[in-house]
Amino acid sequence: MSGNIEVTYAVDFRAAKPSNWQSPDGESIGTSIPRIARLMAIAIRFERLVRTGTIRDYAELARLGRVTRARITQIMKLLDLAPDLQEQILFLPPINGLNERNLRRILSKIDWTEQRRMFQKFTHRPV
Repeated sequence: MSGNIEVTYAVDFRAAKPSNWQSPDGESIGTSIPRIARLMAIAIRFERLVRTGTIRDYAELARLGRVTRARITQIMKLLDLAPDLQEQILFLPPINGLNERNLRRILSKIDWTEQRRMFQKFTHRPV
């Protein structure tokens, strides 16, 4: 075939996907996963990589991810939350203001009961 073929694509450059966005296989895709849930999943995955010896330490994670060791530490601190709170974060719908930075006060508490109380107040405050 020696002729030129012209192909035209419609490209959407908006930051957010429209609510009716569909995947290439035609399945409808709902809202995006909240960033805090993604960070929680990353922390769990990173911990497993270090524990199994796949990655030597958090410093190596930082080098591979091209972030500071301090940022890796901030992300890994999410694992200091009570296990049930970690699970809630993984499956919660997006909550305005629920992010890693705002969770730091809760993360500073060692007592899981206190963490639960603080988290409950945070997630049930009026909008």
